[in-house]
Amino acid sequence: MIKLNDIVKSFDGHRVLDGVSLTLSEGGVTALIGPSGSGKSTLLRCVNLLEVPDAGSLELAGDALSFTPGRKLSREAVLRMRRATGMVFQSFQLFPHQTVLQNVMEGLLTVQRWPRQQAEQRARELLDKVGMAHKADAWPSTLSGGQQQRVAIARALAPSPRLLLCDEPTSALDPELAAEVVAVLRQLAAEGVTMLMATHDLRLAASVARDVVFLEHGRVVEAGSASQIFGAPRQPRTAEYVSTLTAGARDLVQI
Repeated sequence: MIKLNDIVKSFDGHRVLDGVSLTLSEGGVTALIGPSGSGKSTLLRCVNLLEVPDAGSLELAGDALSFTPGRKLSREAVLRMRRATGMVFQSFQLFPHQTVLQNVMEGLLTVQRWPRQQAEQRARELLDKVGMAHKADAWPSTLSGGQQQRVAIARALAPSPRLLLCDEPTSALDPELAAEVVAVLRQLAAEGVTMLMATHDLRLAASVARDVVFLEHGRVVEAGSASQIFGAPRQPRTAEYVSTLTAGARDLVQI
């Protein structure tokens, strides 16, 4: 079980997250949806402590942390939480001076201290999983956006994290390339990989996520199963937001 309790985060006096509480079941996919500025990406960054919450608590992988204004976390506590998560960024963030294979191996070698042969075997297995084994020796600059994102997913999965965080994994891609990434995420969901993703893509959330959380102004407006949120939302604001996205997506090719 992964729990976020009453998470608060402010920037320059503006409260971006205002008491967010979530419980994620392991082996499931939870999608965060909501308008721009609702706090989706900030919440993801708070989970792996790229941003440290001002208040609240977090439970993940058997560790529990409480946050208090002005209190600094120990380096050991931060590293424990980060080792339990893998992060897939919107802009891929591959190392341009390393090949595809080296990108996936890097964390295993420098952070996990794996033997090189074992790290390479793990990296090749993951590249095969995401359909990128044939590009193992390629440079990131020679890949399409969809290919780069699939490599980024493989890299995030390399240390076998308890939770995979995906920040707008398809928003930088055109529909055809996005479909490649969605196919990989669907496969991971079917395999029981625990994921928390922030997305504007209603189709992605509806097709991959088991649970959906609608955020606005840093607060949870409604949370429930994907079928409930998209099919029979209880809150008028959720219904308004979902119907607007649905209407805008009617003429798009379904993925």
